[in-house]
Amino acid sequence: MSRLVFKRFSSTITIKSTPSKAHHHQPIPSSSFPSGFILTGLHAGVKKKAGVLDVGVILSTSERPTSAAACFTRNAFKAAPVIISEQILGENAGRARAVVVNSGCANAVTGAQGIEDAWAMAKETDALLPQNSSSQHSTTSQTLVLSTGVIGQNLPISKILSAIRSQRDEKQQTLGNDFGSWERAAKAFMTTDTFPKLRARRFSINGVEYRMAGMDKGAGMIHPDMGPPALGPLHATLLGCIMTDAAISPRSLQRALTYAVERSFNSISVDGDMSTNDTILLLANGAAAEKNGVRLEEIDEETDKEAFEVFKKELTDFTVDLAKLVVRDGEGATKFVTVTVKGAPTYEDAHRVASRISTSALVKTALYGEDANWGRVLAATGSVPLSSPLHPNKVSVTFVPSDGTTPLPVLVNGEPEKVDEKRASEILSLEDFEILVDLGGGEGAEVAQYWTCDFSYEYVRINGDYRS
Repeated sequence: MSRLVFKRFSSTITIKSTPSKAHHHQPIPSSSFPSGFILTGLHAGVKKKAGVLDVGVILSTSERPTSAAACFTRNAFKAAPVIISEQILGENAGRARAVVVNSGCANAVTGAQGIEDAWAMAKETDALLPQNSSSQHSTTSQTLVLSTGVIGQNLPISKILSAIRSQRDEKQQTLGNDFGSWERAAKAFMTTDTFPKLRARRFSINGVEYRMAGMDKGAGMIHPDMGPPALGPLHATLLGCIMTDAAISPRSLQRALTYAVERSFNSISVDGDMSTNDTILLLANGAAAEKNGVRLEEIDEETDKEAFEVFKKELTDFTVDLAKLVVRDGEGATKFVTVTVKGAPTYEDAHRVASRISTSALVKTALYGEDANWGRVLAATGSVPLSSPLHPNKVSVTFVPSDGTTPLPVLVNGEPEKVDEKRASEILSLEDFEILVDLGGGEGAEVAQYWTCDFSYEYVRINGDYRS
């Protein structure tokens, strides 16, 4: 890692270059992707740079009805695509067959025109859907909409609609289900991201193999707080879309996604800022739900709890993988840090403490400086009100290296340890490590994890010049 050293007054400031993150994106065998989906990425001209993909289209071609679930931002200034996607899910009782996304413009705080533009994107994408036995007869759209980019600007809607419309022409059509198609769609999500975030996996339920694949984007304005549609008054954006060829009922799909998001996307932070557009979508089209030539019923928590629990775990593990990619690609980030809080009275208590540590500017700047300033970790911990009193004399803090070498306790049962600063420097110089905080609740107490990164000079440069 190269370093530039500047002197200012009497202090020496070391500026580290951001490490390359391209290795986090690798080719995936086309056979790993779920059946019954076609997708692509297109250049519409939303972004200034010529040829950059900025519109993505995802279609379900399954003969079966496609279940859909979502978790949306709780920010009071919900963007137009969030508003109409909530409406579509509600009116279609948890069914949808397509997703359209644009990057480069958030279509947030854009008034009536923004709502009109989001509906236009949905209806133009509806026209691409194949007419088959799964076609849902609905007075509203079957397409969910995502947007990301600069807030407060209107979409160049005619360019976007033209790009979507191009997929009706067989000579121009690029929709497919191979790796290249999935990669193009993932690239269309990107704003300040440095690599497309795409993953796939296989899993089995009751002897039937299914596949799951998904993509997300995000590098800045990352501190999601998402919940299911119409949860009540509602916290560069986080967007994600996950597809599976399993058959899951709409209500159980939503329950699984809500659980998974709380333990993944709602447990990451780059800068502590919640977006107006944060959205995670999940489509389950049932294209692979067949055994010995017999079509299988949709998995439902009420009728087959064991199968539902297997799916929920697979989904949670998958969303954690996707969520971590966002933190790894944090704007200007040089560190990937797991914050584990255990010994808490409740999971919610542990989660709040982990969140507070992960969003502390003082903690994050110390991480960048590779300074084991555990006092900042402790101050953040003590600032969080818990459901029962915290006992400082039971709290311990440990830095845990990712390379399997010996952890470094810095506070044990409220008593500071004599810290080996050389060892501390070795751990904090790693790209990955863990901050473990034990609140001293003992056996049976709750544990939560957050994933965060450091604050660097590069983060300031990117966000000081974001609209240029």
